Amino acid sequence: MLNVFRLANGRLFQEEIESLEALATVQPVWVDLENPSEDETRWVETRFELSIPKDAVDDDLEESARFYEEDNGELHIRSDFLIEASTGADAQPARNVRVAFILHRNVLFSIHAEDLPVFRLLRLRARRIPALIEDAKDVLLKLYDADAEYSADALEGIYDSLEKVSARVLTQDVNDQAAGAALTAIAREEDLNGRIRRNVMDTRRALSFMMRSRMLNAEQFEEARQILRDIDSLDSHTAFLFDKINFLMAATVGFININQNKIIKIFSVASVALLPPTLIASIYGMNFKAMPELDWAAGYPFALALMAASVAAPFIYFRRKGWLR
Repeated sequence: MLNVFRLANGRLFQEEIESLEALATVQPVWVDLENPSEDETRWVETRFELSIPKDAVDDDLEESARFYEEDNGELHIRSDFLIEASTGADAQPARNVRVAFILHRNVLFSIHAEDLPVFRLLRLRARRIPALIEDAKDVLLKLYDADAEYSADALEGIYDSLEKVSARVLTQDVNDQAAGAALTAIAREEDLNGRIRRNVMDTRRALSFMMRSRMLNAEQFEEARQILRDIDSLDSHTAFLFDKINFLMAATVGFININQNKIIKIFSVASVALLPPTLIASIYGMNFKAMPELDWAAGYPFALALMAASVAAPFIYFRRKGWLR
């Protein structure tokens, strides 16, 4: 899909392009290629005299190839943007999506494989808020600003999810089924927290590169510094969430161990309680010179009663000690 955005009265207006002729008639500030076809890529390259790398959104790029400037002044930036997990029939896990930015002749080009929440948020704001964007560099800065805000919202979601897990784990009796559900929820939030941390780290690197390249004016430079301060504030939250996740993970595993110990305790108590009657039966079954059942009519009843008493005595003792609770 090829979408171009032009500035009019301080607002961004979106136009979907379906031919090279339609692209030639617009003067955009931002050209967005979402999973572009070969024809759409060729239209952009022809219209703007631009060469889009074939590996623009590959995940295995060298670190040195993520931020660089061409001899003709083209600025290339590769950044990761977060998408939270979705629910429903087409549910997908949380993931980071690679986006390639090219700043060429005061036009920002973005290439990515799927639609991103941050891009939708910026399009909505740019249509409603006048004078939000003045040039292509403002578009890039506003995308990073929206990305930091989206990451903060995702962190708030993790807080809420972990609070629910805490309520189940710390205030209720935890059986194996509840513990398994808690571990699944904790692992899911830990994965999302790690992706957020990676996402904000990547955004910090991109902003630092833009500030070092001296491509920003004074106002944009200060805006970039403010976004970096917002990102720094998110680091402490992600670190706290990692600690909370580790605590809940340890507590849940501890409850699982307690439940398993209860099962082992039952077998331990049973085996100890059955030792005395086994000993009595062994002694009684020995070859005596005179068999008790022949010389004494109450021999069998006495042996059975003694075995029952030897079983009851350990259970009474264990119950007084509280080992059967």
